[in-house]
Amino acid sequence: MFMHPHISEAREGDGILFKGILTMLQSAGKSTPLIYPLLAYTLLFLQAIILTRFMAAQRMMSKSTYFPGMAYLLITSLFPEWNYFTAPLIVNTILLLVLSGLFNTYNHKSAKGAIFNIGLGLGIASFLFFPSLTFIIWILLALMVMRPFRINELLLCLLGITAPFYFYAVYLFITDQWSWQNIWPQFTFHLPRLQQSAWLAGSVFLLTVPFLMGGYYVQDNLRKMLIQVRKGWSLLLLYLLGALLVPFVNNSATFENWVMAAIPFAAFHACTYLYSNLRIIPNLIFWLSVALVLAFQYTGPGW
Repeated sequence: MFMHPHISEAREGDGILFKGILTMLQSAGKSTPLIYPLLAYTLLFLQAIILTRFMAAQRMMSKSTYFPGMAYLLITSLFPEWNYFTAPLIVNTILLLVLSGLFNTYNHKSAKGAIFNIGLGLGIASFLFFPSLTFIIWILLALMVMRPFRINELLLCLLGITAPFYFYAVYLFITDQWSWQNIWPQFTFHLPRLQQSAWLAGSVFLLTVPFLMGGYYVQDNLRKMLIQVRKGWSLLLLYLLGALLVPFVNNSATFENWVMAAIPFAAFHACTYLYSNLRIIPNLIFWLSVALVLAFQYTGPGW
């Protein structure tokens, strides 16, 4: 990613906020293309740290470990597009903060401020990458999982989501740029168009098998977990389903939009590395992944 820097360009679905970021970086990016992979790597490393701290703070596993962060960095190395500086990669940071906020609402008598901030975070994320707005389904379901059903809290969350749109609409009206297209861009559903290859099959295999194993270990240890932790794993599974829905919205023929699924995948992969009784299995998965990443980067067609 540093030897052959990928210059980020605006794509379909990118929000006005991310396009503004690209405009600011355009002059520096032409003279120093290395700035784009540096920003991408910084985001990936920061997200790995946030995920590790989150898993430890919420006691999602039987002991504190660096496996979630390691798994995240390893997973995001399986696909070249997951190392590009893109809007979905920035949105990952916001979604991690939203995930942490959802956990903190558990057993709180009055969490109205946190719920509004959760909605506000998703609203801002949609200005970076508009299809991320589909996570509204995940957030509403997550609130109903973590807290007793209260219609006023759901409405408050929706108010937080719409707040950035309201202020942006006011700005457009004042500057005589009002248009529904500016407020609500094109929103279409199509099947993703992906080019098949042996590299893709290998990456998907090393992404799926540890996830299924991790799901088994989570289920096996579910009875030993606190109620909050059980609900937390349900949230991560719903997160994964929501992330897998995003690429169907304004889809493209590349994998940039799929990077949002890396966070829940990493959480389940971490369980495979921690709970496996036969230590040869996680060691084998790890070194096979490293070998595939190195071979893909230096001999594959995608980097």
